[in-house]
Amino acid sequence: MVEQTQIGKTDLYVNKMGLGTNAVGGHNIYPNLSEETGKEVVRTALDNGINFLDTAYIYGPERSEELIGELLKEKGNRKDIVIATKGAHKFVNGKIVFDNSPAFLKEAVESSLKRLQTDYIDLFYIHFPDENTPKDEAVGALKELKDEGKIRAIGVSNFSLEQLKEANKDGYVDVLQSEYNLFKREAEKDLLPYTAENNISFIPYFPLAAGLLGGNYNKDTKFNDGRAKNSLFQGEAFVRNLEKVEQVREIASAKHAEVAHVVLAWYLTRDSIDVLIPGAKRPEQVRNNLKTLNVTLTNEEIEKIDRIFKA
Repeated sequence: MVEQTQIGKTDLYVNKMGLGTNAVGGHNIYPNLSEETGKEVVRTALDNGINFLDTAYIYGPERSEELIGELLKEKGNRKDIVIATKGAHKFVNGKIVFDNSPAFLKEAVESSLKRLQTDYIDLFYIHFPDENTPKDEAVGALKELKDEGKIRAIGVSNFSLEQLKEANKDGYVDVLQSEYNLFKREAEKDLLPYTAENNISFIPYFPLAAGLLGGNYNKDTKFNDGRAKNSLFQGEAFVRNLEKVEQVREIASAKHAEVAHVVLAWYLTRDSIDVLIPGAKRPEQVRNNLKTLNVTLTNEEIEKIDRIFKA
């Protein structure tokens, strides 16, 4: 039996290692995805004790939720699987806009329920803030759906501290999902202290910084995707970042672990981070991510990693 952890103040209990599924049917994010491979990624996760799947309407769009819905039916153990999904995107004249209005969010939840072929969603996030809707009103609509049993927990994603405070005016926000990794630590200034103080679980996305914290690149690695324009991967900054990763490799080698396992284990030592959701494009990546759970860091190692990336 895999040890499970409670997500914040919710009644959701999950393996500390979840699965981000934007590469499962996320054809608009990754070209040339195989849907069968994507389904095999999810099967591998579920067969190896991962019970927390993170998806969204915009992955596909719609297709990731549909494929997960097919797998929920195939597995037949819905109550053992914790599903998180997100809504806020809508297409207007071919362009994406964000909508947090209560009417739209209720419609988004109903649509996700159909695609997921389920009668409840464990965790529903407002994926991005819009400019007009008061955030406590948006969350209030989700609270109504929670009271109806259609969702079990309320999340927000990509909210600033001010937006989060407004959203949580009545104490209804359970989870914040936001960008956070050892190279992008802005959340430590405001979001993480607030989530810790208010018993809100913080789930980081891009935890491995587009692979940079995975330990698989060197100064000669060339990129022809979004990383080519990412400042972390450019010039002298890239070389310095690789040097930091090499310092983590020393810790990892002593533990017969990989850099990524040590980095992910470090996040789990942070206040209010209960669970991680690294993505995977291949089944073996899922099995590899799970090795993180075998890594225990000493206080000295935790502080050393902190210092390396603050320098």
